[in-house]
Amino acid sequence: MANKPNNSKTNVNPSAALTMSYFNLDAEQSLLACALLDDNVANDIVLDLTEDDFYSPAHKTVFRAMQSVSRQNKRLDFVVLTDELERNAEIESVGGMDYLATLATSVPTAANFASYLDIVTRESAKRRIARACTGILGGLKQADDRVKMISAAEKAIFDVGQNNKGGDLAHISDTIREFIERCDMLYKDPNSFSGIKTGFKRFDKITNGLHPGDLLILAARPGCGKSSFALNIVEYAAQRGHTCAIFSLEMPRIQIIQRLMCGIANVSMGKVTGSERLVADDLKKLIDASDAVSGLNIFIDDSSLNTPAKIMSKCRNLKARQGLDLVVVDYLQLMQGDEKSENRQQDVSNITRNLKIMAKELGVPVIALSQMNRLFERDKDRKPMLSDLRESGAIEQDADMVLFINKSADAEDQDAMPLELIVAKNRNGETADIPLLWVGRLVHFFDAKTSVPESDSSERAPKDPTADAQAAVQEMADDAPLPTAPPTDSENDFNTEEGIDA
Repeated sequence: MANKPNNSKTNVNPSAALTMSYFNLDAEQSLLACALLDDNVANDIVLDLTEDDFYSPAHKTVFRAMQSVSRQNKRLDFVVLTDELERNAEIESVGGMDYLATLATSVPTAANFASYLDIVTRESAKRRIARACTGILGGLKQADDRVKMISAAEKAIFDVGQNNKGGDLAHISDTIREFIERCDMLYKDPNSFSGIKTGFKRFDKITNGLHPGDLLILAARPGCGKSSFALNIVEYAAQRGHTCAIFSLEMPRIQIIQRLMCGIANVSMGKVTGSERLVADDLKKLIDASDAVSGLNIFIDDSSLNTPAKIMSKCRNLKARQGLDLVVVDYLQLMQGDEKSENRQQDVSNITRNLKIMAKELGVPVIALSQMNRLFERDKDRKPMLSDLRESGAIEQDADMVLFINKSADAEDQDAMPLELIVAKNRNGETADIPLLWVGRLVHFFDAKTSVPESDSSERAPKDPTADAQAAVQEMADDAPLPTAPPTDSENDFNTEEGIDA
């Protein structure tokens, strides 16, 4: 093989003794040589690798110079690379002109670059794993909390598995290139970056679905159906192949399944709770629905002792084993913090911050349900605002989107009751008030224009008392502009303490 740079063995980067044996200098040299022979190879490795993927300091320097040439939109070759190194006074540190000449002729063609790339990335992964293990072992000496210790170890290994290079400074040109490529894909296919659809068409229209890394807060008065709304989203997403995880600190698994099955089978909730008679036709519908529901990738954890660290750990494991697309937490105020705080407000702030971090690290949308404070309960005639979120003004800061389910104070329980879904905050789009229909017997929400399923044949429901109101709503065209929610006082003051429970 060709000569190595004069510092390849003696001055390599020995961050830990454990990593010293995990490198292949021949593969590194051959990969860089391929980049000099073929500009397409150079473009690929500049995008796919970082200098830390190379072990030799000389190879790190050469790769860094290649990145600089790429950012200047120059075609890479021996002369251009040499000039870049000379301008940065780095030519001698890589072994001088002699080594660069040797590097340029070390392989006859770039045909085998994929094999060299595989070897370089494999050895780089070994070094990252070794460093993670060294860090885990070092952390054991100071560890005094079992859950935090396990969570830290899982995160270290998870980051290696995701090839996580977070925290590195990246030149702006790399991100601009990524942005332009994204715009080009959107031009060719407007749906190329749509998120997870919820099944509520007007909501999906203004949000383009639920997007990875977003934290959504869903709040409502008690009994307005926030758990059911979140479950309706899970049902729709799972039926389209997405893997969903539900962490219910309030309801046991059987009640979640009960709601899910009744909605899909079109069987009244009263018939499975015993308040109405369950007939043979209902049972057949439920059995038929069970076959479909059993095939959905929905995972439920009903532990009342979950903390953000425990949820993160369980989600990491699920993502590695099964994949993960959507997480629902029901609900914030029942969750314990990982650390004891001076007051509950600070505790909830830490919880929402950690849920946002979880959404970003796992690359999934997280829907967290929340209660509203007592002051709003005393003034039910007005619409909810961001300041009505219970226990912490930090909830609205951490959330990418805040949703309220609003029921009129004088509304009576009916078979199909009009409600509003208020998008009070939308970091990446507009706010709006979206009309919905709540069908209590099916514990299910529907778009205002959707035809509500009829009751089963054994017990026909009387005429819907809200038929006139529903008909008026249905006259709205799909393309009608969405009403914009008025700004709230809290939009300019995220730290307001007014209306927040101590």
